[in-house]
Amino acid sequence: MTRMFFRREKAHQFNFEERIANLKQYRFESRRESADRVRVIRDGCVAILENLGNGDVNIGKTGLQAADEIAVMVHAGFQMFFRTPTGIEIPAQAHHLKTVHAFDEDLREALGLTSLYNKGLGSTATDHHYDRIVDRDLAPKHHPWDKKSA
Repeated sequence: MTRMFFRREKAHQFNFEERIANLKQYRFESRRESADRVRVIRDGCVAILENLGNGDVNIGKTGLQAADEIAVMVHAGFQMFFRTPTGIEIPAQAHHLKTVHAFDEDLREALGLTSLYNKGLGSTATDHHYDRIVDRDLAPKHHPWDKKSA
């Protein structure tokens, strides 16, 4: 009786450059911002990819392209918005949400990353600003029950 030993082949570990080169298959445009950062664009959506070393990739900011900025999704309780760092707000409409969701899913697939369950359900917001009152988080200077000094 002969014994056979089977050897599993190791899965190929893609490096950062191979992952970026694979994006063209999925119709993504890529622009290098620095040695470890790449801006990826498709259908009016943008993401910043960061090289973590050893072939690992982090998807940073993701959102709509507004001029040279990235408008990230913010949930205001009553409506979702896309907000840029300079303060431009774009009300999120259904076609925006579908486009950003498809962009994120395709980007994860193209990079060979795991697609997370909560992201697979639909769009998730970066920030949540429910019922925000201006300066609510600052310590109050005066309470109505405080006595006025003479």
